[in-house]
Amino acid sequence: MPAKQAKGEYIETDTGNKVSRKSNIVGSQTIILGGRTIIQAECTIRGDLRRTIPSSSSSSSSTNPGSTSSSSSHSNVAIAIGRYCFFSRSCVIRPPCKTLKGQFSYYPMKLGDHVFVGEGSVVEAAVVGSWVKIGKDCVIGKFAIIKDCVKIEDGTVIAPNTVIPSFSLVRGRPGAVVEELPETAPEGLDCKFLLFSHSLSCLDYLFS
Repeated sequence: MPAKQAKGEYIETDTGNKVSRKSNIVGSQTIILGGRTIIQAECTIRGDLRRTIPSSSSSSSSTNPGSTSSSSSHSNVAIAIGRYCFFSRSCVIRPPCKTLKGQFSYYPMKLGDHVFVGEGSVVEAAVVGSWVKIGKDCVIGKFAIIKDCVKIEDGTVIAPNTVIPSFSLVRGRPGAVVEELPETAPEGLDCKFLLFSHSLSCLDYLFS
């Protein structure tokens, strides 16, 4: 993430990402930011927690030299983040982990476009789709799969390995689908306008 220009608290990259100087990004070389993403102060993103067990694709590439470079580049990505995402203060994004055949390892995490993560939330999902709002103080358990167009209310705890279907409103401990969102949900979950907001303090109002 080469710095294009630094103004005040935020550093802006060539792809329009705005990263707070007070954020905690570890292992940036294994984190992909799609662009136009805001990372607020005290947000922690753990790119250093990457896969240590060779994947089956990397094993097969040893017998196919022509595929080595592409498979190795994918295996080095710990967290892939899409465009127009917003990571609030004190949230934590870290890849899920498990022990498989006696070997402990972390596994890649993928987040789509227009993903909002609220203040103090912890996300360890395997996949978060596009147009997803995660409220404040939520816990998204290891290897959870959050599909497109999902709103997770404040304080929700989603158990590990849970699959949340598209167009769902989720709340509770443990989190459960309580309502189906309308087809117009992506419009209300679009994060583009956050980039043009001059006052980040208005977020509670905008997402209420």
